[in-house]
Amino acid sequence: MDGNGRWATRRGLPRIAGHRAGLAAARRIVEHASDISVRCLTLYAFSSDNWRRPPAEVQRIFWLLRAFLRMETERMRQRGARLQVIGRRDRLPAPVLEAIEKSEWVTAAGRGIHVRVAIDY
Repeated sequence: MDGNGRWATRRGLPRIAGHRAGLAAARRIVEHASDISVRCLTLYAFSSDNWRRPPAEVQRIFWLLRAFLRMETERMRQRGARLQVIGRRDRLPAPVLEAIEKSEWVTAAGRGIHVRVAIDY
């Protein structure tokens, strides 16, 4: 999601609109990457530097990530994708951690594209 806040600001939009656009782009990338034989894809969602953002923005980013996981996990499972979140988990809010663990569990048997999401790296 890095850079999406600046993208939105340059267009006169709230920063959260940029983060939403970043998630939409990630969804399109995941859907089409397997169509062109990409076997492993790493998406960078939240770096350790992002903790310096205003707390309200950090909360909104995690809310969006959680919503994305709830909406996309079943779609990934149906497409045979496997989700793995990499990076530190010890600072993540409990609801986000629960959503990550559920998504990883639901998609664990996936033998198609391996989607890694880097958080707090």
